[in-house]
Amino acid sequence: MRILVIGTGAREHALVRALATGSDGPHELHAAPGNPGIAALAMLHPVEATDGAAVAALARDLAADLVVVGPEAPLVAGVADAVREAGIAAFGPGREAAALEGSKAFAKDVMAAAAVPTAMAHVCTTVDEVESALDAFGAPYVVKDDGLAAGKGVVVTSDRAEALAHARACLTNTVVIEEYLDGPEVSLFCVTDGATVVPLVPAQDSKRAYDGDEGPNTGGMGAYSPLPWAPPGLVDEVVTRIAQPTVDEMARRGTPFAGVLYVGLALTSRGTRVVEFNARFGDPETQVVLARLATPLATVLHAAATMRLADVPPLRWRDEAAVTVVVAAHGYPGDVRSGDPITGIAEAEATGVHVLHAGTRVTDDGALVAAGGRVLSVVGTGADLAAARASAYAGVERIALPGSHHRGDIALAASRGDVTASSWPAAGEVAP
Repeated sequence: MRILVIGTGAREHALVRALATGSDGPHELHAAPGNPGIAALAMLHPVEATDGAAVAALARDLAADLVVVGPEAPLVAGVADAVREAGIAAFGPGREAAALEGSKAFAKDVMAAAAVPTAMAHVCTTVDEVESALDAFGAPYVVKDDGLAAGKGVVVTSDRAEALAHARACLTNTVVIEEYLDGPEVSLFCVTDGATVVPLVPAQDSKRAYDGDEGPNTGGMGAYSPLPWAPPGLVDEVVTRIAQPTVDEMARRGTPFAGVLYVGLALTSRGTRVVEFNARFGDPETQVVLARLATPLATVLHAAATMRLADVPPLRWRDEAAVTVVVAAHGYPGDVRSGDPITGIAEAEATGVHVLHAGTRVTDDGALVAAGGRVLSVVGTGADLAAARASAYAGVERIALPGSHHRGDIALAASRGDVTASSWPAAGEVAP
């Protein structure tokens, strides 16, 4: 197949790598605009990811069999629609369906209609409404920008003043105030063609910037899979009670959702609750989930893009565990410093990890430098989480980036057996 992947980050690098290494290849791979890491596997094209007309024109020129839209912004901008209108198969929801991520208020409305369990919420458009909602729920306060915010539009805090300040900053948009959900969080990607839903394996990411879940929220500092502590029956329950009803509701509304429904979950003492929906593969969870996928990724994505997902045999998974650690630039997630040189990637990969580029560029003199907040994702695999952690961190230690930082505790608690979901009701039980 001739496949065009849209995007620039580590998620897109992970997608391209999985497409390049699948047993159904070789495929002819292209990316727009891509990054220096993707360039080793695919031909790059200098096309703006959110320009639907330009992406569709490129896909026509390439005679692409499949276009995979990675990030949320192009999906919300309608890039998948433009590609489909050009007569080319596109993996990713159209503009109206992508509103499941583009508007948290819209997602709440869909969940209510589909009877999907989620946090109680107030949708606010004024400071007075925000203050009333904060007082109604109490601390910890959960404040969400209604629109896209690159994974950093959410504040969870016990400080009412901080919560109110974040809400004020977001009030050019709608603000969603939610009840706080206790319990561990889980990410589950569900591939769908608008009717059939096929779940991938669960993962967990770490959003806070520093060890011990301290510091500000980020786009994600690392992730791991599998989740040895996850309750049996969790995936089946999520498909039955959450993903399938949501896909069915979107179809009922005349805006079918085809692509990846990213279900962010909290396993609370009252049962499974949806924290958020995203309309694409998540970053950095994609890095570990695809590292474990044995079924050729191109087969799955093309089937979803052509309404043939029901014909795909059950997915096959490698028994090994995977851990990814994000190497972030100086200042991230605040004021990020760009231009620092990156060395040691080849030495890291010689240890057995694979290194995925997120925020990098090549200078005119050929040097690789940092060009974003999250710069690299280092992915290690092993027989269990402890071995995968050891592999990932051995790779991280080979990489040099002045002023960079990374978390040292990704998957640590899970590898020690310190994460539990013992209060989670068994599958099929009705939570109080």
